[in-house]
Amino acid sequence: MPPSPGKQREMLRQMQTIRRFEERASDDFHDGGIFGVVHSYIGEEAVAVGICSALNRTDQIISTHRGHGHCIAKGADLNRMMAELYGRETGYCKGKGGSMHIADFGIGMLGANGIVAGGIPIVTGAGLAAQLDGDGRVAVSFFGDGASNAGPFHESLNIAAAWKLPMLYVCENNLWSAQTFSGNTLALPDVAARAAGYGIPGVIVDGNDVIAVHEAAVEAVARARAGDGPTLIECKTYRWRAHTERKEQQDRRPPEEVESWKEDDPIKRFVEYIGTQQGQMSEEEWQTMDREILEAIEKSVVFAKASPFPTPEAALDDVFAR
Repeated sequence: MPPSPGKQREMLRQMQTIRRFEERASDDFHDGGIFGVVHSYIGEEAVAVGICSALNRTDQIISTHRGHGHCIAKGADLNRMMAELYGRETGYCKGKGGSMHIADFGIGMLGANGIVAGGIPIVTGAGLAAQLDGDGRVAVSFFGDGASNAGPFHESLNIAAAWKLPMLYVCENNLWSAQTFSGNTLALPDVAARAAGYGIPGVIVDGNDVIAVHEAAVEAVARARAGDGPTLIECKTYRWRAHTERKEQQDRRPPEEVESWKEDDPIKRFVEYIGTQQGQMSEEEWQTMDREILEAIEKSVVFAKASPFPTPEAALDDVFAR
């Protein structure tokens, strides 16, 4: 069953917030305001929002190097996120983690992870903790098609299946692992087919259809909460921008492929679904929502720029091994 009209509006707001946040982060990175590296999530917004819209605040997720969308979908504070990207001490990691290491345990966001497949076993541990606590929590691992070829993916799915952990493993298959086409590294075209080897459901969903992702997540979450174990969900999607925002980053993807996927914009599809098909939103209401989102993004940048950099003396704070 599709979510209520009110829920759909909130999902659309989150998707557009992710889009506008990423646009601003990319622009500010190229202007020199943001340091380190930025991996844009533009084009994949329906996955993060579709999955997280099926979760409770206490459910836990872990993200990847391309993690801003997951943070926003789980309810992270835009000011603290932007401050972290700007390297300011008011950021989530006090300005020392940067784009790839945002975490907020209070909302169940266990962190982004710059190591490919590095977060999968961590959140599998969270799934074990949820099972031992017996409070009905579920844990969700987001990862890309490249990570599905790494050992931690297989080890984690095996133990989660054997112990029936309350887990969702969500593969964001955007066809490219950095600069490598997934067809050159996957023996089978569908990552979800690997679920059969572990005796768990493998679900393939249109990752640009937020309602389809949401419905798949609702079913998988219900299965996990009932004690029936994990589900592997493969979301077929696409990132619009290069692997990173670095100027020297060469994008080897065929331009016609990129443009073809842009025509299947998940946000445009959802706006048409809510507005044209359901008559739940006018064009004026959509434009008002977008203006409100842009204002919130601008306020986050103002907050970040007004915040101080961490002091040199803070370099060893929060370090647990010296």
